[in-house]
Amino acid sequence: MFSKACEYGIRASIHLARLSERGERSSLKEVATAIDSPVAFTAKILQLLARDGIIQSVKGPTGGYEIPKDKLSQVHLSDIVKAIDGDKVYRGCALGLKHCNEKKPCPMHFQFKTIRDELKEMLQSTTVQDLANELHQGLAFLKR
Repeated sequence: MFSKACEYGIRASIHLARLSERGERSSLKEVATAIDSPVAFTAKILQLLARDGIIQSVKGPTGGYEIPKDKLSQVHLSDIVKAIDGDKVYRGCALGLKHCNEKKPCPMHFQFKTIRDELKEMLQSTTVQDLANELHQGLAFLKR
C-alpha cells in the first residue's frame, strides 16, 4: 500500500516522536538502526521529512533529528504519507488500471474506494504521538 520509503518514514517519525517526548535527539545512524533501514536511504527519507517541516535537523555536537515537543500532537500520519508518497494512495485503482473512475469503474472500484476513504480517515486522525504512546505502553513495537 505504501512505498518502502513511506514505511521507513513512518517508522522513523514514530521513533523520533518517542525520543522527542523525552527531550532527546537521534543521529542518522541511530534512526537507521532503529527502523532497520540502510543509512543512505534513511538520510534521503529524513531529508524529505525535514523539508516538509515534519522533523527538524539540529546541527552541532548535541544535534540530531527530532520532532519539537509542541508539534508531536500535530504531526499526523497523513503528513508523512503526503511528504513521501504524495496522495496516490488515495487515488489508485485496486487493479492498477489507469482509467478507472466513478463513471468507468473496475470490478473492485467501489469496494476499494471505501477502503481508501477509511485509510485516509485513519491517517488524518492518527498522530505520531498516538503511536509513540503505544510503544511506551508496550502495546506495539517498531523492531522485532
